[in-house]
Amino acid sequence: MVPSQHPPRFPDMPAFEAGWVWLVGAGPGDPGLLTLLAHHALGQADVVVYDALVDDDILNLANPDAELIYAGKRGGKPSPKQPDISDRLVSLALAGNRVLRLKGGDPFVFGRGGEEALTLVAAGVPFRVVPGITAGVGGLAYAGIPATHRETNHSVAFITGHMAGGEVPDGIDWAALASGGQALVIYMALKHLEAIAGFLVEGGLAPSTPVAVVSRAATKHQWVLETVLGDAAGDVEASGIEAPAIVAVGEIVRMRAGLDWLGAIEGRTLDPDPLGQTSQRKTG
Repeated sequence: MVPSQHPPRFPDMPAFEAGWVWLVGAGPGDPGLLTLLAHHALGQADVVVYDALVDDDILNLANPDAELIYAGKRGGKPSPKQPDISDRLVSLALAGNRVLRLKGGDPFVFGRGGEEALTLVAAGVPFRVVPGITAGVGGLAYAGIPATHRETNHSVAFITGHMAGGEVPDGIDWAALASGGQALVIYMALKHLEAIAGFLVEGGLAPSTPVAVVSRAATKHQWVLETVLGDAAGDVEASGIEAPAIVAVGEIVRMRAGLDWLGAIEGRTLDPDPLGQTSQRKTG
């Protein structure tokens, strides 16, 4: 019997045409979190310009004939300048290549994708944006920490932990964030964690506020450090945990005791009442 022929499940993927640049989010690390469009682009690209947060397992999915160009930017280490990266995308596209600009997380969430896209616009280079799962959502989920939970917070703030030059952001109202009642998810914060924690405590957050540092989120090297705001900087230094990392601040961190699904796979017993609300209701 001849096997029946099934049509492709996704036959309408857009063509990746020569001379175009696709700005694609690779998600927080796990290749399974790539979008279908991202996977499609990897297989079609002539050139992949990737950053430091893209896992090797994702690069292994690229077209075998594609040229891989590293354009990573890591704090404290020699890195290509952003204008040079943007100009390179233009020159590669004008040379007739299908150019995939691959960024960890989402290109428009602290990914400088907007800057690169505007350079393409100025040069008349057509482009497409393929959103990705940002680490502040997907990375925390892999650590068993929800960005929101109705018993802990009704809003969440995504914050950068350093400016383009590496300094602590001076345009952030840390006191307002501390008093706002929302969960805080801070990107690229390890270098300045002591200062940031100090600003938040000065703004009114208790030193006992739960904190989680999620390093190499959603990869096989994921490492989660649970601590409190007053001890966070010292505990990070003592543990040796390294960037890239996401820092979560607030009661959402306590939810990990019940939602650490990766830990459960490895044998951790989860707590169905991580906030202790059942006992509070019984005694209230």
